[in-house]
Amino acid sequence: MSEVPGRATLPDQPPVCPRHPGRVSYVRCQRCGRPACPECQRPAAVGVHCVDCVRDAARAVPPTRTALGGRVRGGRPVVTLTIIGLCVAMFIAQWVVPDWTARWAFSPAAGQVEPVRFLSAAFLHSRGTIFHILFNMYALWLVGPYLEATLGRWRFAALYLLSAVGGSVGVLLFASPVVTATDLAWVTPVVGASGAVFGLFGAVLVVLRRLGRDARQILVLIAINAVIGFVVPGIAWQAHFGGLVAGLVLGAAYAYAPRERRQVVAVAATAGMAVLVVVLALAKYASL
Repeated sequence: MSEVPGRATLPDQPPVCPRHPGRVSYVRCQRCGRPACPECQRPAAVGVHCVDCVRDAARAVPPTRTALGGRVRGGRPVVTLTIIGLCVAMFIAQWVVPDWTARWAFSPAAGQVEPVRFLSAAFLHSRGTIFHILFNMYALWLVGPYLEATLGRWRFAALYLLSAVGGSVGVLLFASPVVTATDLAWVTPVVGASGAVFGLFGAVLVVLRRLGRDARQILVLIAINAVIGFVVPGIAWQAHFGGLVAGLVLGAAYAYAPRERRQVVAVAATAGMAVLVVVLALAKYASL
């Protein structure tokens, strides 16, 4: 080998990890051939792969789906826990922030001026008894993770939120705008996640039947709570009814949509339900 007079020959540089240039590594990825330090190595069937190749391979693999199209995910039910966290945070705010309940509670009169109350009331609960929020959160935890896993996160979130609004619309539709000494429904504040929870009950009933599973327990649960709503004073059975109907309709659309058109049907059903509750509320107010 010829050399240039007066210039020293540089030795070959040792291989270094592309992600950590300061680390020398003689172990190479079996897919791309680049050096990989111990932190960037992932065991493979033969040799090791680098983290970049593992990530690219994961992106190329189609996600695993449930029988109803929900994406199979590991870990906790994020949407369910978020809803529970919001309800708990709002309940704490009801105790520490003056007039917080009055600011966000729903009544037909208040909803006409501030439509956000159709939804915000579902995250509030009665301060008169701790059992109100405890029962609703327990019921949400019973059916929420199952529906979230089966339907997927976005459909479950849409189901919950539209059932909550459907509950408020139910209160509105059954309320008389004429306020009397015995009928104060038009101005009486309504709070609670019960409408949304009943929507989940309705959806899980449809989902269980669609998957060929025993739905008798959820039927009994719906029946018991329906009776309680009529017998125990102070419970807005109208919200239960409105949420249940919304949940049944959306649950049926999500569960029985053809596999090849599942996404299109889900989007159309969600948008359709959103339009329906708005139209019903506007029609009620327009009739005054």
